[in-house]
Amino acid sequence: MSDTHPYISGPGNVAKMIGHLRKSFPATISSGTVKSLGLAPNNENFVINVLKFIGVIDSGGKKTSEAAKVFSHHKDDEFAKAFEPLVKKSYTALFDLRGDESWNLDEDNLIAFFRQNDQTGETIGKRQASTFKILAGLSGHGEMPIPRGTKSRNKGAIKKKTAEVTPKLKGKGVAPKDKNTADEVYKNIGLTVRIEINLPADGTKETYDNIFKSIKENLINA
Repeated sequence: MSDTHPYISGPGNVAKMIGHLRKSFPATISSGTVKSLGLAPNNENFVINVLKFIGVIDSGGKKTSEAAKVFSHHKDDEFAKAFEPLVKKSYTALFDLRGDESWNLDEDNLIAFFRQNDQTGETIGKRQASTFKILAGLSGHGEMPIPRGTKSRNKGAIKKKTAEVTPKLKGKGVAPKDKNTADEVYKNIGLTVRIEINLPADGTKETYDNIFKSIKENLINA
């Protein structure tokens, strides 16, 4: 595993670990540390391998001098700028081949590189590519990865509003709030009812007259 580029089935856990280290960096980091933090269940060793590969910790799990400078930055943009050289130095073979365009390579090109360089299978190649993309994001290239379970701030959140529906009145643009005025206005509301009558084909004149008489008495003049 040490002869190949690092990989993990859930690369987002690497972003979680880096995020934690920015807040609090233990004196020594091991798979037990990752497990205690509840990160990457059953994949703790893979997280450690990534941290060692990019030079955040040494073989003994202690913070390197380079990492000490990087993780002292509080602002995201300053951290990303300082984190970038760690990643670029670690992925020398990729950057020697593709230069700075490596940061923005699509998944297929990254998979092709890792499979050829490390002689890995498709699954491992995909994980290597995803791991690099996470590290690239942390370096300020591409979207900054958001760890799973992190609640986003309510910036630009869509607020649901209850629409107020008012009847459209003749000559009235807005329904009045005053009750007395409203009562007067609502008297002017017009209601149109469309009635469809199916007259019997064999009906007599008397039958038709009775139908229309009934409509006039019970609907129109009611």
